Amino acid sequence: MEYIYEKETYKIRGCMMNLYNELGSGFLEKVYQEALGIEFYNNGIPFQREAPLKVYYKGQLLQQEYFADFICYDKIIVELKAVSELTNTHRSQVSNYLKATNYELGLLVNFGAPELQIERLYNYHKHRNKNKDCAD
Repeated sequence: MEYIYEKETYKIRGCMMNLYNELGSGFLEKVYQEALGIEFYNNGIPFQREAPLKVYYKGQLLQQEYFADFICYDKIIVELKAVSELTNTHRSQVSNYLKATNYELGLLVNFGAPELQIERLYNYHKHRNKNKDCAD
């Protein structure tokens, strides 16, 4: 099975594994965020940290903004958590980021569980619209 942005996500996941192997679980999310920024930098991964995401409604820019933990390669959202277990609320947060940006891929990462958790989340809204356009 082929994944979108396979090479990029492979490098991103490697950084996350390095970080988890070094720190393990139990730290606050901000600690992992800062350390992951160092990992990304040291591995040549282009990123924006705490990147503001603009939200539009019917073409009009809203005052409310989201802030993604990272945007890597100008196309992949990376959202960090340090919780005992990921929930659908966390997944919905990343899905909303994808809808707001129209990016195709988000990585939801949890450093708080006994094992590192990384989930790939796709912008199904974007793909549904593409398929709808193709059907017309």
